[in-house]
Amino acid sequence: MNYLSTRGAAPPLGLGAALEAGLATDGGLYVPERVPRLREEDFDGCATLATVAARLLRPFFAGDALAAELDAICAEALDPPAPLRAIAAHTWLLELFHGPTAAFKDFGARFLAASLARRRGADAAPLTVLVATSGDTGAAVAAAFHRRRGFRVVILYPDGRVSPRQAHQLGCFGDNVHALRVAGSFDDCQALVKRALADADLKAALPLTSANSISLGRLLPQMSYYALAALAHRRAQGTKLDIAIPTGNLGNALACILARAIGLPIGEIALATNANRVLPDFFAGGEYAPRASVSTLANAMDVGAPSNFERLRWLYPDEAALRGAFRSEAVDDEEIREVIRRSRERYGTLVCPHTATALRLLERLRARGDSRDWAVAATAHPAKFDEVIEPLIGAEVEVPPALAALLRRPSRSEPLAADYAALRERLMAI
Repeated sequence: MNYLSTRGAAPPLGLGAALEAGLATDGGLYVPERVPRLREEDFDGCATLATVAARLLRPFFAGDALAAELDAICAEALDPPAPLRAIAAHTWLLELFHGPTAAFKDFGARFLAASLARRRGADAAPLTVLVATSGDTGAAVAAAFHRRRGFRVVILYPDGRVSPRQAHQLGCFGDNVHALRVAGSFDDCQALVKRALADADLKAALPLTSANSISLGRLLPQMSYYALAALAHRRAQGTKLDIAIPTGNLGNALACILARAIGLPIGEIALATNANRVLPDFFAGGEYAPRASVSTLANAMDVGAPSNFERLRWLYPDEAALRGAFRSEAVDDEEIREVIRRSRERYGTLVCPHTATALRLLERLRARGDSRDWAVAATAHPAKFDEVIEPLIGAEVEVPPALAALLRRPSRSEPLAADYAALRERLMAI
């Protein structure tokens, strides 16, 4: 399997090279040369996330040296649980927050780290992993690469636009992990990362890759938990599972979309955003028009220029077909607060502000008469957003042990202007 750029002007690469490159030389995102097709029966005997992932990803690893390591990579990286938990009639939560940093991004970050470590070997020159984060990505990447020989991590995050606990996580690792708080938005951070990855002189002097959702190493393994949930649901209920996903940069959603295209029993896919309306406006018939992001309670989704829209257009080159394939709706902060306030009473559980957007979208569908089986992707543990949730429920949110351990560590970050020259100078000094 070769990988091509969404912009069509970069040479094809094998999987390992595409993982290490991060971004294509023409500025595009890597996509497989074809979408493999699998049948449900191909997964007979696969009952764990790691075994489902190994079967699902085998066609994507075909012909690459990493193919021989795929089972070991999946076993190492995909051991956190991803339970599908019933919370109401015909309604489930797909809990993706049981990893070491309490967010869904642990799965992809761990997979990428395990893959790159095997590809490069112990004696390779240090590789700098540059990542922009709107809250959760940076901590997941930091945890995945922390103290791994041959890797350095540089995290860019928008100063004052992540939750206090998210900010603490980003700066609490130290050693080979460097956290830079940028005077700007997530879109500014993302633009800086993309510019660095396109800087040939910089990459010649400093081996560089990315761990954002532009990376295939993030996208491919994230398909696996949707595959596992859909297969388990089909075996138990005999129906396809519809899935509502909170999204900002479209990476997690695209993983579900690609899993459905491969042949997994996934029905409708609904994309919930916060007040950043680029996607809802497009799916309602407007032009795709990136714009400056606005700050919301669901801060990890504060994205005004979703990078993975390029991959979505690759998968659906006909715009009318693309618009007809999905629904997308925006949820404002007051609606997020409302869902959180009554989530315990209505669903028997607390949810984070991001998960609340997808729950709210599903509530709208239920009010319109939709009685199908739906799962909501629960993307982060509510304890990461105590300053939002605790005033709404009048109680403390219990902190899971892994997160509590990180919060006990000292945390340090450095200020950085939203300026490429400043970033380049800092990268060269690491």
